[in-house]
Amino acid sequence: MDYKQQVAAALAPALPDLTLADILAKIEQPKTSKQGDLAFPTFTLAKTMHKAPQLIAGDLVEKIDQAGFEKVVAMGPYVNFFLKKADFSADILNQIMTAGGHFGDAKLGNAGQVPIDMSSPNIAKPISMGHLRSTVIGNSLANILRKIDYKPVKINHLGDWGTQFGKLITAYKMWGSEAEVKADPINNLLKYYVRFHKEDVEHPEMDDEAREWFKKLENGDEEALALWKWFRSESLKAFKKIYQRLDIEFDSFKGEAFYNDKMDEIVDILESKNLLHESQGAEVVDLSKYDLNPALIKKSDGATLYITRDLAAALYRKRTYDFVQSLYVVGNEQTNHFKQLKAVLKEMGFDWSDEIHHIPFGLITSNGKKLSTRSGRVILLDKVLDDAVALAHQQIDQKNPDLADKDAVADAVGIGAVVFHDLKNERMNSFDFNLEEVVRFEGETGPYVQYAHARAESILRKAGSPVLAADGQALSDPAAWDTLKLLSEFPATIVRASNEYEPSIIAKYAIHLAKAFNKYYGNTKILVEDDDLTARLALVKSVSIVLKEALRLLGVKAPDEM
Repeated sequence: MDYKQQVAAALAPALPDLTLADILAKIEQPKTSKQGDLAFPTFTLAKTMHKAPQLIAGDLVEKIDQAGFEKVVAMGPYVNFFLKKADFSADILNQIMTAGGHFGDAKLGNAGQVPIDMSSPNIAKPISMGHLRSTVIGNSLANILRKIDYKPVKINHLGDWGTQFGKLITAYKMWGSEAEVKADPINNLLKYYVRFHKEDVEHPEMDDEAREWFKKLENGDEEALALWKWFRSESLKAFKKIYQRLDIEFDSFKGEAFYNDKMDEIVDILESKNLLHESQGAEVVDLSKYDLNPALIKKSDGATLYITRDLAAALYRKRTYDFVQSLYVVGNEQTNHFKQLKAVLKEMGFDWSDEIHHIPFGLITSNGKKLSTRSGRVILLDKVLDDAVALAHQQIDQKNPDLADKDAVADAVGIGAVVFHDLKNERMNSFDFNLEEVVRFEGETGPYVQYAHARAESILRKAGSPVLAADGQALSDPAAWDTLKLLSEFPATIVRASNEYEPSIIAKYAIHLAKAFNKYYGNTKILVEDDDLTARLALVKSVSIVLKEALRLLGVKAPDEM
C-alpha cells in the first residue's frame, strides 16, 4: 500500500481547492516517530485561508476521517498522521518475504541500454587509489540501473594511446629489459615512465625522441606497434586481476586506440556543416552561444585531440547501443570537457546529446595531498586491498577465532570496507583516506553494515532457520517501528539514487537500517516463545534480505557469518 496516497486521500475532502497531486507533493516525513509517520504542513495555506497555520492544522484534524489511522493530531502548524502499526508491518513484511532479493525492483527503464564509461586506467601504469572512485561508482550505478530495468553496458575506455607511449617506448629503449617487464610489467613500466619525467627536465632532447616514437606508432611502424601491443596486453592482465578482486566485470575494453580510424568521419561531419573555424592555425568549433570556450578539434600540425576521439566514441556508442542514457563517470576536473562534448554534438545536429550525462566526483587524497602518477606519489589499489583484508583478518581473529571460511570472509569484509567507504561519501565530496577508520567494525562503515546482516542471519540460525509464511506477520511492537518504516523506504531510496546518480544514498540508507535494527535487537528479546515470535523473525529475515540487497547494489558482499 502507498501510505502517502492514503494520507492524501484522507486530506482531500477537507482541502477542495487543492488537487491530490498538490497534497501529495506537500506531505513530509517527521524527524522522529514521536511526531507521527507522515505529516502535512499548513504554512502555504495561511494566505488563502486567512488563518494562522496552527489553527488550520487544528481545523483539518476535526474534518479528517481518521478510520484508517491509529490517530491524527495537530502539532503546531502540522497535521501528523500515525499509521496503524499492525497493518503496516503485515503489509511491508509480506512484500519483502514474497519478493526476497527482488524487493525494490521496478520496471522504469524499459530495458533501455545505458553505456557507462568508467574506471579507464592508462596502460602501463598501475591501478591506483585514484582509479577507485570511477570504478566503484560506475559499478554501483550499473547495479542500481539494472535493478530498475535498464540494461547497463560497462565500458572500460582504456588510456591506450597518446604521446605518453612515445615516452614509454623511449624510456624502455634507454633503460628497460624484457626480463624485467615480464617479471613485473606494471611496476617496471611505471618505473621507466617516472624516470623519463625526472630526466627530461635536464634533457629536453628526450621529448623530441618520444614524439618521434609516437609518430612511428601512429604510422604503424612494426617495432613501435609490437611494443605497444605488448605493453597493452601485459597491463590488461594485471588490471583484470584487480577487477576480479573487486568482483567487477566489464562488457567492453575498447580504449582510445579503437577510435583512431573513426575520427576522420567526425571531422568530415564538422566540415560539411561549416562548423570548423581556423584559429591560430588550429581548427575549432565556436561554442560562444553555450558560454563555452571554443572546442579545439585539430591542432596546427593536424593532430586530433581528446575531444575529437570522444566525439567519435559518443557516435559509435549511439550507433552500437542506441542508448537511452550515456554516462561518463569521470572526475570533476573534466566538467568543462563534457560540456564542450555535448555542445559540439548538439551543433552537429545530434539531439541525443541531451541524454549524455557526466557523473563527476571529488578526489581521494592522502594526508591532504592529491595522488599523482607522474611524480611517483602513487598509492596502489592492490596494496590497499591487501592491507584492508589483513586488518579485517585481525578483527575477525579477535571476535570470532573459530569462524569457518575465515579467509573468504576477511576478503569480503576488507575489500567491501574500501568500496563502501568510497560510496558512502557523496560523490562530489573529496575525502582523505585512512585505512584504520575504513575497516572498523563500529561506526558508519561497511563492516558495521555487514555485521548487522550477519547478526540477523545468526538469530535465524538460532531459531532453527524456520520457514516463515509471508502473510499475516503483523507486529505492533513500538520498538520495531523505526526498522519497519526504514524497510518500507527501500524501493523509493533506489529510485532516488538512480535519479541523482548517487550511490551514497543507498550506503547511507544501509547504515540507518543497520543502526535501527541493532537498536531493536538491543532492546527486544527476539527468541521468546510468544504470539509475536514468527512476526519478529519475519522482521529479522526482512532486515537480512534488504541489507544484503543494499550492499549488493554497492558492489559489496554480505557474509552470513562474521
